[in-house]
Amino acid sequence: MFNDLTPNIRKGVLVIILLVLIAIGYSVVRYAETYSQSIQPGSFRSFSATGEGKVISVPDVAEFSYSVINQGGKDLAALQEQNSVKTQKINDFLKSKSVADKDIKTENYSVEPRYQYYGCPRDGGACPPADIVGYTITQSVSIKVRDFKQVSEILAGVVVAGANNVSQLSFKIDDPSKVRNEARALAIIKAREQANSIAKAGGFRLGQLLSIEEAYNNQPMPYYGLEMGGDMIKASMAPVTPAIEPGSQEVVVNIVLRYEIK
Repeated sequence: MFNDLTPNIRKGVLVIILLVLIAIGYSVVRYAETYSQSIQPGSFRSFSATGEGKVISVPDVAEFSYSVINQGGKDLAALQEQNSVKTQKINDFLKSKSVADKDIKTENYSVEPRYQYYGCPRDGGACPPADIVGYTITQSVSIKVRDFKQVSEILAGVVVAGANNVSQLSFKIDDPSKVRNEARALAIIKAREQANSIAKAGGFRLGQLLSIEEAYNNQPMPYYGLEMGGDMIKASMAPVTPAIEPGSQEVVVNIVLRYEIK
């Protein structure tokens, strides 16, 4: 059928087919370029700028934990009652110092048997089973103190009220998101300034922002030892009120901005 056409018509048809093929090929190339950029935009013409935001803040919460440990015989109910009475006495003391219920949290409660072990017969007979001779009950409670003027008194007072040990004292920012937002804003400003400086020095314009990466570093407050060589108040030291200073806390946010180069 194609051969029945006149030479001029055949030539025109071939030209049209060629143009269609060129158009299709161009569309495929453009689609491939667009798809590639959608996967990794500006990957061959982009750069990164960094900025660090640092905010110094004073902690507003002191945290520590206390434990009540009772060791006794087989009367588990009596032992549990002793533990509950001591814990309630401590919590009543804490509330008398205006520590809110939400800031008193039981972290652990455990009941562990204590065993009496026996030696095996020398003649190779069966070893006698161990006997339970008593139990040890441990209850650990974490405390938040928001009035720093009372921290020292509370640390000593919980021991007088019946705690066997007080440990893991630290100072924190109760809601770090506000301070972190401030540090992040500073970091972004510095990263933008660096990006503009690089673009000016390199003789190009900033394109669209391709990505933002953040690294957050909260410098923790150290644990404070409450006796020489340790982190625990002994009962014998209960009358002594430890000197406590909250210090300051450094919140650091690092930002990496990646821009397209125009």
